Amino acid sequence: MIVKQPFYFPFAGENRMLHIYLPDDYDESDERYPVMYMFDGHNLFYDSDATYGKSWGMKDFLDSWDKKIIIVGAECSHTGNNRLIEYCPYHWDSFVGAIDGTGDETMRWLVGDVKPYIDAQFRTWAHREATGIGGSSMGGLMSLYAVIRYNGTYSKAACLSSAISFCGKELRQAIDDCPINPDTKVYLSWGTMESRSARGKAIMAACNKSMNDRLYAKGAQLYMYRQVRGRHCEADWEKQVPLFMNFLWR
Repeated sequence: MIVKQPFYFPFAGENRMLHIYLPDDYDESDERYPVMYMFDGHNLFYDSDATYGKSWGMKDFLDSWDKKIIIVGAECSHTGNNRLIEYCPYHWDSFVGAIDGTGDETMRWLVGDVKPYIDAQFRTWAHREATGIGGSSMGGLMSLYAVIRYNGTYSKAACLSSAISFCGKELRQAIDDCPINPDTKVYLSWGTMESRSARGKAIMAACNKSMNDRLYAKGAQLYMYRQVRGRHCEADWEKQVPLFMNFLWR
């Protein structure tokens, strides 16, 4: 079942909807569950909620998956370029102009406000080994940033089609600077149809391999996936759900 819960986001002075997946027998059980936090929560479960009319289909997958888990999808801002700002932890001279990202503020909200609320409100396993994070595009960047900078909270990250080409230097430095627990699991992916140019495709591959190699050198466990004919869209991210969920949680 899906529970929708407005939750105050102080850095924007407004509520953000949390889309919370609970196992269907949650109310009939005393069981506790691991939790995976995800960005762009409105795109995860129902096509009717998704920005472009197509979700990741995660509810259908989880309803038939043999591991029970709670998913907490935090909805992004839908105003102007706010999503780019709030899902960016660095400065970015982007395609819409210069952005001074507030991604770390977003992470402090997830770690300091949202997670304690979820752990108090629902029957969770709150320790890091039972806590993951995931997202795509800017959400993929944020998930990678989170598992590096907040490795004491998140032991797992699904980073799909991550927007990391503009901040590779900063991310590599963060990996060098931060302690990475060897039980950390990171799923990195990109699609071969996300760029029209050979150069763009090569950059995506190189950026992900760079993150893969740096994290591997710190002892993390990696799964790097090149999705043949994969596009930058929910329909193709949906195809990867079994891959990253089985890798991260089994």
